[in-house]
Amino acid sequence: MSLVSKNPATEEVMATFEEESPDAVAQKIVRAHEAFLQWRSFSFSDRAQRMRALAGLLRQRARRYGEVISREMGKPIAQATAEVEKCAWVCEYYAEHAEQFLSPESAATDASKSYVRF
Repeated sequence: MSLVSKNPATEEVMATFEEESPDAVAQKIVRAHEAFLQWRSFSFSDRAQRMRALAGLLRQRARRYGEVISREMGKPIAQATAEVEKCAWVCEYYAEHAEQFLSPESAATDASKSYVRF
């Protein structure tokens, strides 16, 4: 079975995606896990640098990505481009705050020491 992406306004077929075999899916899961392990080994400053670079790429390509979103979803181009900007903003937000969000937190309990660790 294939998945077809159509422009909702014109019914134009934009892309067709064929079903992956179980082996192909398993290989992609392995590669994703390997990428996760590599990402996990990066320092927060390295991750932040990459997230800021991604934000820059999103902004550089905002018009192109907005056009794709508009064709696939029927969303007005201004709103679609705004979605791309929102994604860039989120990348920058987490580049600035991820380390703080993932820091261990003390928790008040009856125990001698309690904390939340991510």
